[in-house]
Amino acid sequence: MNHDTFIGQVQTRAHLDSAAEGATRATLETLAECIPATLADNLAAQLPQEIGEHLRRVATAPDQPATGLRMERRQLLDRVAQRAGADPAKAAHEARCVVEVVGEAVEGGVADRVRQSLDDELAQLLFAGSTGKPA
Repeated sequence: MNHDTFIGQVQTRAHLDSAAEGATRATLETLAECIPATLADNLAAQLPQEIGEHLRRVATAPDQPATGLRMERRQLLDRVAQRAGADPAKAAHEARCVVEVVGEAVEGGVADRVRQSLDDELAQLLFAGSTGKPA
């Protein structure tokens, strides 16, 4: 999947226009904080380069723990919302749409490993898809 197709899918599912880039960046930067750095790098390698950089930039930050941070649902949504310039409810929907597109763009069980690396509450939130219902 190329960059434009990825962003187009996010736009369609989240009902966004140019804000799809920001929603993608906000979601992936926050996700990179929550998962192990090696997993973030593996995920980034399967995404279009411009999109994967959102994961790499955070995962390789010197102050980022290699194992990822543990966050509660509210903390994750607040971070995504702040980065995207959206309210937490809208940020939750946008993040689910981004993660849904990520899941379709990657292979080899990487999306499953991301899901397994998250606390159950965060996994249920992020992997609920654009409809808000788990696949």
